[in-house]
Amino acid sequence: MRGNAWPGTLLLLVTLLLDPHAAGADAAETRLNILVYGATGKIGTHVVTEALGRGHAVTAVSRNPARITRRHENLSAVKGDLLDTASIRHLATGQDVVIISVRGVIGDSKTPESALQWLAVKNVVATLREMGDDAPRLIHVGGSGTLEVRPGVMYADKLPRLFLPKDLELEIEGQILALDFLRTVDDVNWTYATPPKNLTNGRRKGTYRTGGDRMLKDERGRNLISRADFAIALVDEAQSNANRKQRFAVAY
Repeated sequence: MRGNAWPGTLLLLVTLLLDPHAAGADAAETRLNILVYGATGKIGTHVVTEALGRGHAVTAVSRNPARITRRHENLSAVKGDLLDTASIRHLATGQDVVIISVRGVIGDSKTPESALQWLAVKNVVATLREMGDDAPRLIHVGGSGTLEVRPGVMYADKLPRLFLPKDLELEIEGQILALDFLRTVDDVNWTYATPPKNLTNGRRKGTYRTGGDRMLKDERGRNLISRADFAIALVDEAQSNANRKQRFAVAY
């Protein structure tokens, strides 16, 4: 090497050792406009923090924007309704990426179709289709119940339904519906990001692994990650579009 190449190389090596995904973050030279549904949730708050930390412009959506107390020059807090396609279109216009991280059950039907996760995906996809070439990309935070514990057997199939709260059962089934539906969609740029079965409040380590349909386990047989590190994976995906029209799983 010639001249002053060594100092820059050493700095890059140190950076990668401290944060293996730093190179991916640095590659995102263009500021993204990111719309986050569920911005006050346990995952959404970390996504907002991670995206702002990288210099992106974030529109945080809540049914009650007053709950979003954080102040930042690149942060806008707005009211939104995933059951209203006109509201979705208004907020999605001008965005580069829409991230959905919501949960809940709507109404009293007690069917998987009443899960907000499913309704959100269905309504956002319908809206993005109408927007055509101007539509942003969609990243949906899916459910670990859709992961396979062995070929052809989902984690959801192994859960003791007798002891599950009914609403949680509907949410799991709603996430399965959402994934099955997205896999039929070829005219919208979507990604289904799957967290592990154990999400923790642990510190941001800056590391994670990705996989496909199979549940990822660490050397101790655990399937987990901190919400802060899961948020890194989501924002990395927003920047890279590496998992276009497919599901990917995240864990340590």
